[in-house]
Amino acid sequence: MKNFVATPATIERKWYVVDASGQTLGRLTSQVASILRGKNKPVFTPYLDMGDYVIVVNADKIKVTGKKMSQKIYYRHSDYVGGMKTATLKEMMNKKPEDVIYHAVKGMLPKGPLGRSMIEKLHVYAGPDHKHAAQKPEVLELKY
Repeated sequence: MKNFVATPATIERKWYVVDASGQTLGRLTSQVASILRGKNKPVFTPYLDMGDYVIVVNADKIKVTGKKMSQKIYYRHSDYVGGMKTATLKEMMNKKPEDVIYHAVKGMLPKGPLGRSMIEKLHVYAGPDHKHAAQKPEVLELKY
């Protein structure tokens, strides 16, 4: 009896479109991260990038529960003294709603070169249109 070991040559990737309108941020992004990682496949291998491409549309219509719109804070630093910048979730949704989903998914992926190669397969758009029609993406209904 032989064990199957996935190699980069045996990986088959698909394209999926996810509509984020009316979805809860954490529940949506955890399932997107799982698909990017490849955990939905029977040949999942933890040390390989097995995941599929995911296109998230309508990122500006995402919802959160509780008081997260005013209490959740995003931090960034310019590497200069006193260069800390903060923004609430509400400010991020007004400025660049794509970044909210991007940062949430990125935090759920492995750290290091493997996670960086996985996050490259995520494409987030604020509106309903995307520029990946040539890849013939399948509509993905997330269940939770």
